[in-house]
Order: sequence, then C-alpha cells, then structure tokens
Amino acid sequence: MWAANPTWGSPRIRDELEKLGVHVSTATIRKYRPSSGGRRSQSWRTFLRNHGAAIAAMDFFVVPTATFRLLYVLIVVTHHRRRIVHFSTTESPTAGWTAQQVVNAFPYDTAPKYLLRDRDSIYGDVFVRRVECMGIEQKLIAPRCPWQNPYAERLIGSIRRECLDRVVVFSEQHLRELLEAYVEYYEHVRPHRSLEHDSPIPRAVEPPEQGKVVELPLVGGLHHRYVRRAA
Repeated sequence: MWAANPTWGSPRIRDELEKLGVHVSTATIRKYRPSSGGRRSQSWRTFLRNHGAAIAAMDFFVVPTATFRLLYVLIVVTHHRRRIVHFSTTESPTAGWTAQQVVNAFPYDTAPKYLLRDRDSIYGDVFVRRVECMGIEQKLIAPRCPWQNPYAERLIGSIRRECLDRVVVFSEQHLRELLEAYVEYYEHVRPHRSLEHDSPIPRAVEPPEQGKVVELPLVGGLHHRYVRRAA
C-alpha cells in the first residue's frame, strides 16, 4: 500500500487495513513505513463542535494550468460528515457567480443554519443578500486566521497534496475531471480519523472470510481502494 500510494501516512494505511479486517496499530505500521519528515481559541472551537451538524464551510483556492492560466476552485463542505456538497471552477469569479454556487450547493430546504467563510472581497453585496434570503447566517472568520475555517482549509490541503500537486492541469475541463475523480474517492473511500476512521459516506468493514484482497486504482492511479472478492 505504501509503495502504491506514496502520499499515505501511517494512520491512512492503518484505516485502509481496518476496512479489510486486518487490525494493526499505527506504531507497527510506522515501524515499517518511516514517517516523512498556533494556538487556537477555545470559544471558537466550542462553537464549531457544538454546531457541527448545522455548519457548512466554503473557500476558494487557485490552480495554475500548463499554459499559466489561473483557475479558481470553490468548494463547499459540511462539517457533520465532511461531505463535499458542491464544487465549481471558473477563470473569473464574481460575487454573482459565487452566490449562484451557494444556491446550487443547497437546493430546496437543505440549507445549513450557519455558513463559515473568510472576509474576501469576492463575497460582495450580491452574495450577502442571496445567502440571507436563503435563511443562512454567515459566520466570518477573523482576519488572517485560516485555522478558524479548519475543515475547508484541511480539505484544500488534501486536494493539493493527494491530487493536484502530482498532476499537470491542462484546461478547466481537465481540472473538473480530476476534481470529480478525487471527490468520488474522498467521499466513498478515504477514511477520516474524526469520523471514527470511516469515510464521509460510510464504508463497511470487509472481514477476511469474504475473499482475497483486490486493488482498485482510483484518481488515475494516484490512490487505490482495497476490497475483498471471492475467488
């Protein structure tokens, strides 16, 4: 697993083995897979913990292409199960475009109670009015405090480390395809320690009696899913 998935750490390998019914400690894995080489506000952490089921977070990040174009990616993630409920890409983000993405992320009566975001100027008057009309209360993080939006920031870091830093993006369509593949992997396969080592969409444990372990490549071979199949 380590050889096929070089970005995986010891906890990630341990979680994958758990899904195959193989129980081994992180320390044991670390013995054979050597590891590579801010103070937080209690009140804000308490708010995030107490209202996690009603919070969604959003943020932008930038992706350069092979032709030096800059593409902007907007992600919207819920705190409860770390679900990526929406993502979209554009070359020229505006407040109107961003407001429409929130509508696309939360159709009908699925809007959360709180929306966590930073103070970027892209969230202009059009965006603020649209979100207020949806009955969502916006919670703005403090200036230069990205840790106050931890799930969105952590997700962006995972997307970069586990996908985009290892490929060359040729176009906006290519970027969309990469993100779609990664989101599928993230939602259905990738375990999270904060979710009791399960994926956002729960994944069943497969005991040894179900058969041999089969390796399934995902995200263009950057990651793999391991399942048991009867011979």
